[in-house]
Amino acid sequence: MIGQASAMDRRQIIATGAASLGVACAGPSLAGEEESGGATVNLSGVGLPVITEGRVRNYVFVALRLHLGSGASAEVVRTKEAWFRDALVKAAHRTPFVVPGDWTRLDANALSASLMRSAAGIAGRGAIARVEVVSQAPRRRTGLPA
Repeated sequence: MIGQASAMDRRQIIATGAASLGVACAGPSLAGEEESGGATVNLSGVGLPVITEGRVRNYVFVALRLHLGSGASAEVVRTKEAWFRDALVKAAHRTPFVVPGDWTRLDANALSASLMRSAAGIAGRGAIARVEVVSQAPRRRTGLPA
C-alpha cells in the first residue's frame, strides 16, 4: 500500500511539473495570438553543435518561436516543423553559430537570420515574420575554454 501511494505522489509531482513548464518545452504548437496581433508556432528543442577549431565542443538545445506573417496558416507551418528543424541543423553544421570564447550558448541573431532565409523556401515568402530564440540549454557546462 505504501508503494502505491508513493507512486501516485510521484505521478502527481511529475504531472504538476510538466504542466508548469509551459509551451516552450512542448512540441510544435499554436501558442495563440500574441500581443502584437500575429500567431506563433513553437519549435521544441533542437540540438545544435558548438564547433571550434574543427571539433565539436558542445551541443546547445534551442527552443524557438516562429512569429507568423499576415495570411500565414499556423496549421500549414506546424506541418513543416521537420523541414525547419532540418534546415537549422544543416546550417549549424555548415557555419556554426558560435559565440567566441563561450561553448554554452549560440549567436541568437545569426541563428534567427539563417532560419529566416530558409523559411522563404520552406513555408513560402512572408509566412514567417521573425524567429525568436526562446531558450538555450547547453549539454555540457564544464570543460570550457580558459
